[in-house]
Amino acid sequence: MAKTKAPTKRMTYQEFLSWCDEDTWAEWVDGEVVMVTPASDRHQDLVRFLIQVLGTYVEAKALGVVRPAPFQMYLPELRRGREPDFMFIASGHLDRLKDRYLEGPADLVVEIVSPESRLRDRGEKYAEYELAGVPEYWLIDPELQRADFYVLDKTGRFRLMDLEPEGVFRSQAIPGFSLKSEWLWQEPLPKVLEVLKELGVI
Repeated sequence: MAKTKAPTKRMTYQEFLSWCDEDTWAEWVDGEVVMVTPASDRHQDLVRFLIQVLGTYVEAKALGVVRPAPFQMYLPELRRGREPDFMFIASGHLDRLKDRYLEGPADLVVEIVSPESRLRDRGEKYAEYELAGVPEYWLIDPELQRADFYVLDKTGRFRLMDLEPEGVFRSQAIPGFSLKSEWLWQEPLPKVLEVLKELGVI
C-alpha cells in the first residue's frame, strides 16, 4: 500500500528503500524523505510516449536500457536518492543497476515539469545532476510548451543545446537519436509507430 506521509525521523538510504514500496512516490534527500505529488494525465501521456519511442530505439540499437519511475537514481556522494520520470543507462554502465535503484548517474535523465516541481527540477535537481556528472538532462514543461536540453560540457557544467532547424534536438547520450520538439506539444501526441518509422527503427 502506498504511503501518503513522510516519516518524521531521518533514515539511511537502505532504510528508505525498505520503507518505500513501489506504489509510493518519494525521494531521499540527505536522510529526509520528500514526498512527490502524483502526476497529471498529460504528464503521464508524455512519459508513456517518450518511453515507448526511446525504449524501442534503444532496444533496437542495443544501446542500453530505459528505466521509468518509480526507480531511484542514488547519488551517494551527494546523499541523494532521486526518482526521475525516466532515465537511460548505456550498455557500458549497466553494472550501476541494482535491484531497486541505479547507483551513480544515468547517462540521460528526463524530467517532465509540473507547476509543483518546476523550482525543484530547474533548481535543486539541475544542480545535483550537474554535480553528479549526468551527461544529458532534458527538462520538458508541457504547461509552458518549453523543452530544454542540457549537455555536460568539458568543464562539468550543463550547457543548453541549440535546436536544429525545425526544432530538432540531436542527443549526444543516445547515438543517432533525434527528437522534434513539436512532437511534444501535439494534441493528441504523435503515433509511436509513425515516429519510429521517421527515426528509421521500423
